[in-house]
Amino acid sequence: MAGGNAFDVAAATGLALHVVEPHMNGIGGEAPALIYSSKLKRVLAISGQGYAPRSATVEFFLNQGIELLPGDGFLPATVPASFDLWITLLKEFGTMKLAKVMGPALRLAEDGFPVYPTLANNIRANAERFTSEWPTTAKVFLSNGRVPEVGDKLMQRDLANTLRSLCGAEKRAGGSRRKGLAAAREYFYSGPVAKQIVKFASEHPVMDATGKAHTGLLDSTDMAEFRTRLERPVSIEYKGLRVHKCGPWSQGPVFLQQLRLLEAYDLRGLGHNTSSYIHILTEASKLAFADREEYYGDPCFTSVPLERLLSRGYAAQRRKLINPRKASLAPRPGIIHHKRMRNVRGFHGDTTHLDAADCDGNMVSITPSGGWIWGSPVIEGLGFPLGTRGQMFSLGRSHPNCIAPHKRPRTTLSPTLVTLHGKPFLAFGTPGGDQQDQWTLQFFLNFVEFGMNLQSAIDAPTFHNLHFPSSFYPRRAEPGKLHLEGRIPSAVGRELKRRGHQVLVEGDWVNGRVTAVHLNERNGTIEAAASSRNQTPYAMGQ
Repeated sequence: MAGGNAFDVAAATGLALHVVEPHMNGIGGEAPALIYSSKLKRVLAISGQGYAPRSATVEFFLNQGIELLPGDGFLPATVPASFDLWITLLKEFGTMKLAKVMGPALRLAEDGFPVYPTLANNIRANAERFTSEWPTTAKVFLSNGRVPEVGDKLMQRDLANTLRSLCGAEKRAGGSRRKGLAAAREYFYSGPVAKQIVKFASEHPVMDATGKAHTGLLDSTDMAEFRTRLERPVSIEYKGLRVHKCGPWSQGPVFLQQLRLLEAYDLRGLGHNTSSYIHILTEASKLAFADREEYYGDPCFTSVPLERLLSRGYAAQRRKLINPRKASLAPRPGIIHHKRMRNVRGFHGDTTHLDAADCDGNMVSITPSGGWIWGSPVIEGLGFPLGTRGQMFSLGRSHPNCIAPHKRPRTTLSPTLVTLHGKPFLAFGTPGGDQQDQWTLQFFLNFVEFGMNLQSAIDAPTFHNLHFPSSFYPRRAEPGKLHLEGRIPSAVGRELKRRGHQVLVEGDWVNGRVTAVHLNERNGTIEAAASSRNQTPYAMGQ
């Protein structure tokens, strides 16, 4: 309504999400993105994923007796990537200044907003740690040691001051819009923000899952040298659509591997959410995620055999392992070249997601996450914590996801963008860690195979398995377990148990928070939908 495009909208939304969902994402976290630029007439992946510090080596951790990176504190912190992602998006594709798109986030931080149930519950669950170990977090999220009630106003003044200072750096730079954005970026990554991050994390040891207190590893060089990468996405054709994902520094290609396995099945003939349909999707997912564990990593550091993994020949070979009547119980990565495997599963937090499209044909899909208030203490004076995505690294030297200086951890964050005849068609995503590419796959198939509209495709009951090692500390796996939302008929669950699945029935509306936008060429409309799960997503338009 203010004259911006989809990229301006995405930046404004993402920055606001950092304020209103601090338990799910933050400006100290990461935000991988897929975009379609109508000007360039192409899809790009933007790696809004921070890298490991220079001093984060295998030897450093093993010499301290650490064999598994903790999921909390300062040790797993990577360089905050979210802010550079928003700057890159605005500078290369947007039309507005930072101060304009930062306005809603700044108002929400300074004036506050009503606490809602999931935020109140998260603060309550972590209140003891905030009080006893993280006084800077308690100062923001507890009022005199009291957990806020639903409806109480939450104000984040230090965060507001940080956001205002970034806008101030832009204003002082004068000149062109690009010059102002560059100045704001400099203020964050080489100026006062970076200096305070490094100072606080290096001077305040905090207890983490290792049972010991550690300071941070990030230094000023790590911050100053970080740059968001614009990359070619990975994609395949499915039923006339081209499905684009971020590269194997994310788990995105696992979505494509599942499609390759499933394209040979008559999914419509199996019937939506029948026992046979759920069984086939689950078994395909087990095979694809086994390959994720075995082969994925930052392609700037390791050779990932994506061409082979996404080939129809490889899918045909792997498909032979799917028994239509019996569940598999052991992880089975494909043998492409010999490598060891693996870490073993755990607790994960959550994430958020946004999609945007405009009448010029621009489209955006971004999954902001990390910088959780329960993962690391708030940086004094800045009002936000660091992300802990480094917990996803392996410490096995031969593993493609082994930690190394300035290497990106293989993240779970996985936006999706689909084109039709080279034009933007559909963008979608969800929070949910390892389950993202299971829930979004079901949404996509609901829409493409079963002809549901966007909202029905999102609202349909979901299922997922935890057969593979979690990407999150302590990396546990639950082989054979299959989680069903309660709206899936009990008879389906009984048949799945008969086939060998360990079925767990959950609440009716608990898994997945998919949002989606669709450019409908047939009637010339932009359509959007959002899940009603957790009562926080929205779909809106002009």
